[in-house]
Amino acid sequence: MISDYRCFYCFVKAFGKLLDKSAIPAADKEQFTIDMLALYQQERSDFSAPHFSKRLHQKLAEYTLCNDPYMNEKQESNDKALALYGPCRQMVLEAADPFDKALRLAIAGNIIDYAVHDQYDIEQSIQNVLNGHFAIDHSPELKKELKSAASVLYLGDNAGEIVFDKLFIETLMHPGLTYTVRATPIINDATYKDAEYVGMTDVAEVITTGDGIPSVSLSTCSEEFKSAFEQADLVISKGQGNLEGLLGKTSKNIYFLLMVKCNVIAEILQVRKGDFVVFKEKP
Repeated sequence: MISDYRCFYCFVKAFGKLLDKSAIPAADKEQFTIDMLALYQQERSDFSAPHFSKRLHQKLAEYTLCNDPYMNEKQESNDKALALYGPCRQMVLEAADPFDKALRLAIAGNIIDYAVHDQYDIEQSIQNVLNGHFAIDHSPELKKELKSAASVLYLGDNAGEIVFDKLFIETLMHPGLTYTVRATPIINDATYKDAEYVGMTDVAEVITTGDGIPSVSLSTCSEEFKSAFEQADLVISKGQGNLEGLLGKTSKNIYFLLMVKCNVIAEILQVRKGDFVVFKEKP
C-alpha cells in the first residue's frame, strides 16, 4: 500500500480547483471541506489514495449533483490527441524501431492527468520522451515477452492518453490483447465511452475494471476483470494510479509504463519527478 501524508495535500489542491469552478453555495463548499477532513481522519490508518479519491468524488457529487466534473476536459483531451494521431502514426511508420517509437508516444500521453495539473503541453511531452531516456528501461524485456505471451491485458489510464495507447496497440498487432477502462467516471480517467469515441474498440477487445476508482483494486473490481487479469500472460499498466493499486500487490507479470508525477512515487521507484519509466517489478 502506498501511503504518505503528502498525498492528502494533492487532494486539497485538486478538490480546491473543483470547488472553485463549482456553482454550489459557499456554505456547501465549506461543509465539503469539513467532510473531506473527517473522511481523511477516518481512513488515515489504512489510507489508499485511489479509494480516497473515489470517496471524495462521491461526496462532492452529493453537493454538485454531477458525477463527471471533468467531462468537458476529457472530451477536449480526446480531441487534442486525435488531432495528433495522424502525424504520430506516420512517425511510427517511418521509424527505424516502430515499437520503441510507439511505446514512447504512449508514455508521452500520460502527461494528460487532471488529478495532478489542469494544464499540459502534449506536444512538448512528446518531444521530451522522444529525445530523452527512460530512467528505468525494461522495454527490451517487454518487447521480448510480448512475442511469447498468448494473452495481454493492457490497463488504460486517462482520456486523451488512450489515443496514444491505441497507436501502440496497433503497432503491437497482438491478437490476444484486451484493453481496460474504468466502469464509471472518475477524474479524467477513460471510460468505455472514451474507448468508443477514439476507436479503441476497433483495435482491441475493451472491458472495464468494474470499478470507479482511478486505479485497479483487485479487491473491488468485477469478476470479468479478475478473470482477465488472472489469465493474462502479461499485463501492461499505464499511469501512476494503476501503479499505486498494483505495486507490491500481486505476483503477476506486470510492466508499468508512466511519467512519474510526484515525489512519493519518485522515491519509491528511486527516480526523479518528471522521469519516464518502463518498469517491471521483480519478484
